Amino acid sequence: MKELKKYKIDECMNGLNLPQYKAALRIIPELLGVAFNTFHNYRKLKIGDGQDIPYEMVRKMEQLFKLKEGELANFSVDCKSLKELMEERQNNKTC
Repeated sequence: MKELKKYKIDECMNGLNLPQYKAALRIIPELLGVAFNTFHNYRKLKIGDGQDIPYEMVRKMEQLFKLKEGELANFSVDCKSLKELMEERQNNKTC
């Protein structure tokens, strides 16, 4: 079974025509301030990989591809609120 990629970078890139795709391969790494190979590695990240893309770069790519905040990711982060966690800790101390 093929592992799902962490980010939709390839999906966005594949929506470009060939001249746009080639231009994007030059422009995006330059804009992010990373090497071409680093950008290529970002595209290959799979869900569950320990590596990640810095938040600022993810936001830049979302803006480049005209995506809303959080839409570049192929995963969601579920977390209780801080208030819920504090209440749970307080309840565990009273037991």
